[in-house]
Amino acid sequence: MLTLTPVITVSYEVKSAFLFLSALEFAVGILTKTFIFLVNFWDMVKRQPLSNCDLILLSLSLTRLLLHGLLFLDAFQLIYFQRMKDPLSLGYQIIVMLWMITNQAGLWLTTCLSLLYCSKIIRFSHTILLCLASWVSRKVPQMLLGAMVFSSICTLIYLGEFFSRSGFGFTTMLLMNNTELNLQIIKLNFYHSFIFCTLGSVPPFLLYLVSSGVLIVSLGRHMRTMKAKTKDSHDPSLEAHIKALRSLISFLCLYVVSICAALISVPLLMLWHNKIGVMICVGILAACPSIHAAILISGNAKLRRAVETILLWIQSSLKVRADHRADPRTPDLC
Repeated sequence: MLTLTPVITVSYEVKSAFLFLSALEFAVGILTKTFIFLVNFWDMVKRQPLSNCDLILLSLSLTRLLLHGLLFLDAFQLIYFQRMKDPLSLGYQIIVMLWMITNQAGLWLTTCLSLLYCSKIIRFSHTILLCLASWVSRKVPQMLLGAMVFSSICTLIYLGEFFSRSGFGFTTMLLMNNTELNLQIIKLNFYHSFIFCTLGSVPPFLLYLVSSGVLIVSLGRHMRTMKAKTKDSHDPSLEAHIKALRSLISFLCLYVVSICAALISVPLLMLWHNKIGVMICVGILAACPSIHAAILISGNAKLRRAVETILLWIQSSLKVRADHRADPRTPDLC
């Protein structure tokens, strides 16, 4: 059986390093998600129509902002309020369950993005698939609304089930004096709620795998067609396939890593009482959304142009300041 050394107390240096890393990840996550949100929100302010992709990215950025906030609260709870001898405080359980719910909502939005990629990039030959692709392209707002409604229903079910079990555990603790048995009941209730919430991510994850697989098959078919014809190094369809797959496969890898980290953190917390291991898992969970946001920005033409505009503005501002310092005779317009 795998055994790990319990790390119930953590040194001040480790806590400080973890707090600095958590604050850095929180700042980077907030910066990237706020940037995506503001670029698309500014288009709404200017009354410019948002594309379906921009609408999904706008919704996804808001979800990821909430996700980063919950992860930072989780890190703060681990540093200052979490006692590993009694790891399952009600506040920590609520933070974990809210993270699971928000992560599932983000998965639904990313699945909508993958379906949109399929409908826009792939050229279907079957009539039913053509109609389905056309429906997806026209019904993105309805898909987002459906994802939000489904996530809200799941949230109510999860929270109702979670608080009913928490209430049952609290009542049992009042009626029984066996502290060890009470702790085991709380652990079983949390395990049940955690697994129950994880199973809710299976339908969007399967849809995501199907859409990504269809894109891979379409890319292979397109490359075979191009080899049979002329070799064109600048093929827009091929570039669109590659950009879409880069985003989808990167999210798939990051999502698997984050789910594995979340699943590993549960026994680390409750069975092995290894606080440093839990901190590493929380750090991984906070890094994954930021990495995916950077990939989304690099693959989106409008977001790339916004980044280039900001960099050019910063570069010109620094140049003006450097020229002003080099020539003190330059009049100060301010």
